[in-house]
Amino acid sequence: MTRKEARDAVFTLLYEYEFQRELTPDEVFAVSVENREIDVEADAYITAAFNGVCENRDALDAKIAEFSGKWKPERMSRISRTILRLATYELTAMPDIPFSVVINEAIELSKRYEGDRAPAFVNGILNAIAKQHNEAAE
Repeated sequence: MTRKEARDAVFTLLYEYEFQRELTPDEVFAVSVENREIDVEADAYITAAFNGVCENRDALDAKIAEFSGKWKPERMSRISRTILRLATYELTAMPDIPFSVVINEAIELSKRYEGDRAPAFVNGILNAIAKQHNEAAE
């Protein structure tokens, strides 16, 4: 499985969790992985990214809100919010993935699953987060 396919799988798992909040992340993960026959042992990124986003959801939403102007995460579409959470987690907690790759892949997910204006919205927020994170690391 390529990283692009793995990222798409994580996005789908996170998006499903948005609709099944009565379940724990572990329950959603187990059922979804089994139903889709995702080989998480072959790609540790899937487990790490899913669990990381779920465990850091509030902090990720706060970071997104910091750069989204008047658009609070709860006002965003579930698709954009899920893409932003995943990409923000990758930007801030997965230093082995280059910022440009994270942002490009988030834009591609947005193009595939969201409307015409969403990719620019996602790009703007992620570029600001990446810039701040890069400056803080220096």
